[in-house]
Amino acid sequence: MVAVKNLPALLAEHAFTQDLDADALAVLAGCAQNVRFRPDQSIFREGGRADWFYLLRRGTVALEMPIPGRGRTTIQTIRQGDILGVSWLFPPYRWNFDARAVTETGAIAFDAACLRGKCDADPALGYALMRRFAPYVSQRLQAARLQLADLYGDPNAAAG
Repeated sequence: MVAVKNLPALLAEHAFTQDLDADALAVLAGCAQNVRFRPDQSIFREGGRADWFYLLRRGTVALEMPIPGRGRTTIQTIRQGDILGVSWLFPPYRWNFDARAVTETGAIAFDAACLRGKCDADPALGYALMRRFAPYVSQRLQAARLQLADLYGDPNAAAG
């Protein structure tokens, strides 16, 4: 028989939340559920409502954006142990990229409105989460900047 882990136990194992105390994990678990995505399934689309964020437990997800004349371009690849979705943190709560499962993907999904409410009620929890999210926000912006520099940069600059 395979032991089934509850959400707080799963959260305690994930790199993003593993050092939070049991009370914080229980609060987070109250806004969470397990989800799965099939290969090539759209998880969210640019401009859509950012109602969720995800801790990836397994699988691979591509963050993409449409580039005129080039089609969909992968900005970053998200893997097991990473997070997916930071737009739920910032009004107007709209996705800035598309996300597509590349492989079978399992994640813990968090209801953004529920979690924002918990963070408002417990500023220490909100601060702890914001500190965890800040590096991801910076990383995603840097990945987008590098991708855009590659797409639109001067092709002769390296030769000069």
